[in-house]
Formats: sequence, structure tokens, C-alpha cells
Amino acid sequence: MAQTVSEVLTAGLDSVSIINDINTDAYETEGMTQSEINDLVQRNVDHLEIILAYAPVDSDDDTPNVVGSSNSKKNNCTTAIATGKSYISNNS
Repeated sequence: MAQTVSEVLTAGLDSVSIINDINTDAYETEGMTQSEINDLVQRNVDHLEIILAYAPVDSDDDTPNVVGSSNSKKNNCTTAIATGKSYISNNS
């Protein structure tokens, strides 16, 4: 059974939370180097960019059409991507 746009974006909110929590020092990073933290942020940014690019290639493709969706969770993902990229830039 294929995932819906809402299910895909809801799963992406985990990455949004990680990025936002690291950015506000609410994420436990004790024992991690800055490079490791930046890698964690980058992996979550990458994940969000991938899911925001989901789109079916034809009418037989059951990939959820996140690209064509107006789901409000997309804004959370887009904002977190910008936050994550800024965080990495500021902490490199």
C-alpha cells in the first residue's frame, strides 16, 4: 500500500524537529563533535529535500505527489531545510 502525501510529510516532521531542536540547543548533542552535529543536520536536510521532490512519473506510479500538494506541512519542511542549511553554514 502506497503512502499518502500526508503520511510522507508527517514522517518528515521528525527531521523538522531534529533540525529545529539542534538549532535551538534543545537536542542532546553531548559527546558529539561539531562535524558530527553538522552531518546529522545535513542528513535530515537531505531527507526533507528528497521527500519534497516526490512526484509520480506517470499515471501508474503510486508515488505520493508531494510536489503538487498544497499540504501545510510542506512549509514546515521547507523552513527546516533553510534553518538546517543556515545552521551548518554558521557552524562550519
